[in-house]
Amino acid sequence: MKLDTLLPELHERITTVRRDIHAHPELAFKEHRTADVVADYLNSLGIEVHRGLAGTGVVAKISAGTSKRAIGLRADMDALPLKELNSFEHHSKIEGHMHACGHDGHTAMLLGAAEALAKTRNFDGTVYLIFQPAEEHEGGGRVMVEEGLFDKFPMEMVFGLHNWPGMEPGTISVIEGPVMAGTDRFEITVTGRGGHAAMPHQANDAIVASATLITNLQTLVSRNTDPQEATVVSVTRIHAGHADNILPNSVVLGGTVRSLKPELKDMMEAGVRRICSGVETMFGVDVKLVYSYGYPPTVNAKVATDYCRAVATEVVGQERVVTHLKASMGAEDFAYMAAVKPGCYVWLGNGLGEGGCMLHSPHYDFNDAVIPTGIRYWVTLAETVLKA
Repeated sequence: MKLDTLLPELHERITTVRRDIHAHPELAFKEHRTADVVADYLNSLGIEVHRGLAGTGVVAKISAGTSKRAIGLRADMDALPLKELNSFEHHSKIEGHMHACGHDGHTAMLLGAAEALAKTRNFDGTVYLIFQPAEEHEGGGRVMVEEGLFDKFPMEMVFGLHNWPGMEPGTISVIEGPVMAGTDRFEITVTGRGGHAAMPHQANDAIVASATLITNLQTLVSRNTDPQEATVVSVTRIHAGHADNILPNSVVLGGTVRSLKPELKDMMEAGVRRICSGVETMFGVDVKLVYSYGYPPTVNAKVATDYCRAVATEVVGQERVVTHLKASMGAEDFAYMAAVKPGCYVWLGNGLGEGGCMLHSPHYDFNDAVIPTGIRYWVTLAETVLKA
């Protein structure tokens, strides 16, 4: 059976699955229904299914021929803690939960690829299909690796895909090297001495100290980092005070640090600590810093990227392979997999994002029109790397 024969019917069936998953979003490590949907679909095709990695993770195995070579194809399953503002029939039925990043589409397309690979088997080796929980902020990819993903399912390379609003449907972006940033978090508590707002000399103003700290944090990028290196330091929340005539005793602020290279992550952390120490000395306040390590940068290996670029060219045509985009400062826990095995993470055009339909928007919806492109990409990638 050929893929072209399967795709029209597969497109319709996978669209139904995708919309069902969209209507029933589940948060990180709680993707029980979604994992059941995935496992049931795979079992109905007679595909070997393994469950339990990272709690709700599902790994399927499809083999053909006699080769011992193997690769992994990965999709994420979790949703976001966001109230959906769409009104179409398949909108979220779970209040405050929403598939606003397209993981429903990623999961559905990989299921479609699983069906196509199981029916065509035009490859020589093994394809592992990795349905990963908890990509959003919780590091399910790290947990799967720590729990033995690559020991239990040996593979030479691993591949990921994410839909990308702002790119035309039917386009694929392939970037060698860093493609997504590493991200860390910080929370800083500045404690001074509260007092009357009309008598600031009798207090030790934590707000003024915090304002200086925030301003100086920006110099880590503007004055301490090579202008040609991509780094971001953003203070995203500030909590202080409750009345106009009271200087608060303390201020709590938090934010994120992002960079494309591990050495820049280290430099940023050292800089944050240095500035906190300096503000503490300058103002005589107490500054407590909690610095939490997040996802490392996602780096595409050359050997895997070369395969993906060739496959994307075959699937969508040379003119629709996007190579000019810069790496995103967003983060992705596929990084943990790509740090162990050569990997490549590509972007699939999802549309131009009209009406605010961008990632993490309450109006977002995955574009079902790109499902055939995603399935064809996965199948062609497996057939190309594991050439029969």
